[in-house]
Amino acid sequence: GVYITHIRSEAERLVEAMEEAIEIGRRANVAVEVYHLKAAGKPNWPLMEPAIARIEQARAQGIDITADMYPYAASGTGLTAVVPPWAQADDKLFENLRDPEMRARIKQEMLEPSGDWEAMGSRDPSSVMPIGFQKEENKQYVGQRLTEIAAARGQDWVDTVFDLLLSEEQRIGTIYFSMSEANVRHQLQLPWIKISTDAGGYDPEWALPLGPVHPRSYGTYTRVLGKYVREEKVLTLEDAIRKMTWSVAARLGLRDRGLLKEGTYADVVLFDPATVADRATFEEPHQLSTGVRDVWVNGVRVLENGEHPGANPARFVAGPGRRKS
Repeated sequence: GVYITHIRSEAERLVEAMEEAIEIGRRANVAVEVYHLKAAGKPNWPLMEPAIARIEQARAQGIDITADMYPYAASGTGLTAVVPPWAQADDKLFENLRDPEMRARIKQEMLEPSGDWEAMGSRDPSSVMPIGFQKEENKQYVGQRLTEIAAARGQDWVDTVFDLLLSEEQRIGTIYFSMSEANVRHQLQLPWIKISTDAGGYDPEWALPLGPVHPRSYGTYTRVLGKYVREEKVLTLEDAIRKMTWSVAARLGLRDRGLLKEGTYADVVLFDPATVADRATFEEPHQLSTGVRDVWVNGVRVLENGEHPGANPARFVAGPGRRKS
């Protein structure tokens, strides 16, 4: 089996979290997959090196540990990531924010984090960009950083968070510009790293009215091929393809996927290495990539000269651990 883990900390306690994941794999005698490896928050960027070193050491000791990542220096989750977990417990967040005494207590914790939680964005609210607004009156803030929204509202950033959450009364998708581009480049070069999106797939025809999303939904793989392979030469084309295909399939035990080989399913992408590129941005994410001409899924062409012919040959894919009924 494989223990796929969203490790306990991606910030101040990154190295300790890595130790924990390695120890779980060791004791359970299973492979370990670290889900979207990152060091979040500028003060924590230097922790990536010791975290990588710990993985390398574990691998040298015979522990099967690898990781995946997305090629962006920004993550995506909810706006509540800036709020301490205890304030959200038992689904009482909105109730607590309406209570003046509790609101003041939560605010103090956000301004001076205790260290018992990740406190995403609390040390740099200018790195936080809420995008998932549903109320019309809040959509004017899409594309603005939290500090810009606060200035426009005449509030400090914490009260802005509280009032936006109370206004929406639901999850507000948020971009956190919390990672280092240098770390992204370094991670891409590691032989045991795989490329992933950490996001769903969208079609602009139906997704545009839903509002902004993280551009990784559209541009992850073409960004690697265009920016990091062709333009910056961070890794070779062959290595990039391996990290997107066979390495992923092999890790999940999909023995008949991920290779151009007789007897495997024909999942094929025909692209132009000279032009392939992502177009999705944080400001305008619903943009399809360029340079991809044809795509086959299970041997059936689903993209022909950049156009979808209407075929839908997709099927459920299961690993070797699936029990047959």
